[in-house]
Amino acid sequence: MTAAQADLAGARSEIPRSFTTDAPRVEDGAAIWRIARDSEVLDLNSSYSYLLWCRDFAATSLVARDEGGSPIAFVTGYVRPERPEALVVWQVAVDASHRGRGLAGTLLDELTARVAEEQGITAVETTVTPDNTASDRLFTAYAARHGATLEREVLFDGGLFPDGVHQPEVLYRIGPLSP
Repeated sequence: MTAAQADLAGARSEIPRSFTTDAPRVEDGAAIWRIARDSEVLDLNSSYSYLLWCRDFAATSLVARDEGGSPIAFVTGYVRPERPEALVVWQVAVDASHRGRGLAGTLLDELTARVAEEQGITAVETTVTPDNTASDRLFTAYAARHGATLEREVLFDGGLFPDGVHQPEVLYRIGPLSP
């Protein structure tokens, strides 16, 4: 571990943990949809898709809950069929009242550790639009914490999207991961 990685790990451990994490349940779908909607950055999927996600991809997703058990943040993902060593992170969002505390990074670390142990992943993939600086910082810091290489390339040019103006989706490939 480098000095910078140790500083990041130390800073994270000083944050008091007032939440729990576990796999999403179908009943969480509506709350996860609201958190995604209120992020004002993510592409919002249908509410139905979040219900399906909680049912079909719970093993590769994670929810943070407040003391009352309500979802306050989430990360959704899936293991890519053509590249089973890679966890594709679909969306990460934190409720506005809980931002700025490292919660997204904690969720990402916990999810990838769990999926690495259970399914043997050694890499993470995600896409980020150029204007999403929070996600760029999140995944850049994640790569640094895990001693992994981060490669970027345009996966989908903006012109491929049928709904008008859309920024390109830049593929971030992070790996190999170290504990």
